[in-house]
Amino acid sequence: MAKTAILFAGQGAQVVGMGQDFVEAFPAARDLFARADEALGYELSQVCFNGPEEALTKTENAQPGIFLVSWAALEVLKAQVPSFKFEAAAGLSLGEFTALTAAGVMSFEDGLRVVRQRGRFMQEACDATEGGMAAVIGLDEDATREVCAAAEVELANLNCPGQLVISGTAAGIEKACELAKVRGAKRALPLPVAGAYHSRLMESACPKLEAALREVDLNLPAVPVISNVTAQPHATAGEILNRLVEQVTSPVRWEASIRHLIDDGFTRFIELGPGTALTGFMRRIDRGLEVHNVADVPSLEKTVAALND
Repeated sequence: MAKTAILFAGQGAQVVGMGQDFVEAFPAARDLFARADEALGYELSQVCFNGPEEALTKTENAQPGIFLVSWAALEVLKAQVPSFKFEAAAGLSLGEFTALTAAGVMSFEDGLRVVRQRGRFMQEACDATEGGMAAVIGLDEDATREVCAAAEVELANLNCPGQLVISGTAAGIEKACELAKVRGAKRALPLPVAGAYHSRLMESACPKLEAALREVDLNLPAVPVISNVTAQPHATAGEILNRLVEQVTSPVRWEASIRHLIDDGFTRFIELGPGTALTGFMRRIDRGLEVHNVADVPSLEKTVAALND
């Protein structure tokens, strides 16, 4: 029997229209989106369905929107495959909150509200600094760290072999991209993001997020959930709170997180929520793994068929 881990995407996966076909096809999804609107006090569902894109890409909407659609993907998959079980969970940045919620650490409403607050705190930090991020393709970690040190920026995401993300001041990112190309990177591309996520420029968000998390009842996870910061399973509720706060300014160790699960015997991975970025990372980490995704009704149907095969 394959050991199954569920994966949840982070910010950047949002797309106008996400979740709408779930709502049209499944009454339970429609109820879930209504619960989200009520919990937040505004119609997040309509922002997900209709945008405009400028509104959806705002951090304070994108983060709860992705959380909501990812949760809906999990719920409809469980409804379509009643025997479905997962033995671990992980999520990229924002997705770690979804993974923890899926493991029972917090309620759906609490998870949604704290993610909305996290998005707002991070947006405030972006507005107070002039930062950015860039993808570095085809340069190894050691060389990228040297580039970061020279340009005074930070390594933000270690996604998969050959795909790293750096973060820092706008001027530092520009310099780092030039240095990375000199060092042999195939590409070094600034990303269309609001600020320098997972860097020290986000520090002002940390005490606010800590205060918000202290208002939430945190339980022990029912299954292992891998921390972005340590690439190891979370343990106590206090550790979960601390790691989630640290995560805002720490690099996301995604490849190491997945390799921990592989070493623990996991062979089936299911990405839940908009986009297929994590599926792409999985292919570059280990092409021999069984990987599925649920982003909309067509991908749901393919995954259900594979699980029932």
